[in-house]
Amino acid sequence: MPEPTDKTLPTPDPRERQLIQTYGPGRFRISDVDHTGAVLVLPQRTTPWSVATADEIAADNLGPIIEATPAVEVLVVGCGARASFIPPSRRSELRAYGLVLEVMDTGAACRTYNVLLAEGRRVAAALLPL
Repeated sequence: MPEPTDKTLPTPDPRERQLIQTYGPGRFRISDVDHTGAVLVLPQRTTPWSVATADEIAADNLGPIIEATPAVEVLVVGCGARASFIPPSRRSELRAYGLVLEVMDTGAACRTYNVLLAEGRRVAAALLPL
């Protein structure tokens, strides 16, 4: 019987998955690219987000997340320096699109997104800067 041989696995390219590396006042660094202002982060791409406060979060400004393939199951929302209250009616509206919201401050949202991504979850993040 032949002896098993070790196989070298390719090192994942960080650009294949959007990893949040840093965040600060008005900015994010995601997979070696700097972003200014609010962003929507999906495993495959990061896009600018035209929202200034958590009160503005709605289905009409989450198009890239709602239309994502494969479908996003958890949307981590970073509200800035502090978590904000998202009304039950808004949560229900987004749940109709299959999204479960996890709302927290932006620092916690960045960390949570990275952990869920590493676990292979279908996650996205909607992040307001500090």
